[in-house]
Amino acid sequence: MTDSPSTAQLSDEHYQQHTKQWVKSFVVEYNICPFAKRELERGSIRYAVNGSDDVENLLQQLIAECQLLDEQADIETTMFIVPALQDFHDYLDMLNWAEQLVSKQGYDGVYQLASFHPDYCFAGEPANEPSNYTNRSPYATLHLIREKTISRLTKLHPDPEGIPDRNIQVTEDLGSAALKQLLASCKN
Repeated sequence: MTDSPSTAQLSDEHYQQHTKQWVKSFVVEYNICPFAKRELERGSIRYAVNGSDDVENLLQQLIAECQLLDEQADIETTMFIVPALQDFHDYLDMLNWAEQLVSKQGYDGVYQLASFHPDYCFAGEPANEPSNYTNRSPYATLHLIREKTISRLTKLHPDPEGIPDRNIQVTEDLGSAALKQLLASCKN
């Protein structure tokens, strides 16, 4: 990780700015998500923060974020930042519960959850593998994405199935050291 202040010392605005910087300098700059640039430029990405480590509290706010997306069509997507979930395995447990709750609340086919964490590691991959950085972010984050938008945009993209392979190649070309530095720089 980095020498930045502990999560307890940061304001919601800091978490939002750091995450926004990551979206801009990594996700958009390296075209990790070919659909993110448009939303960044439109200002239609919501950055919500919940500093609690209480899973029930986090899940309640996640559903509130779904309801907000239901009501506000001008918000295309939400980055739900949960910085207290510093342990990757605790985060994965919460992600599992979040996916179950989103489904139980009737949001299957409405919203998709993408997951990001500073220590993200794909199953079966070494922790230092560059491809893990496709899902590494400054803080634990659940990304709520409108399914209808994903469906529409993937139809317009020339090779949606090739996006993951392209991202792996980008991260391998950059290398773990550069990616670690890039991620750390988002917190400055």
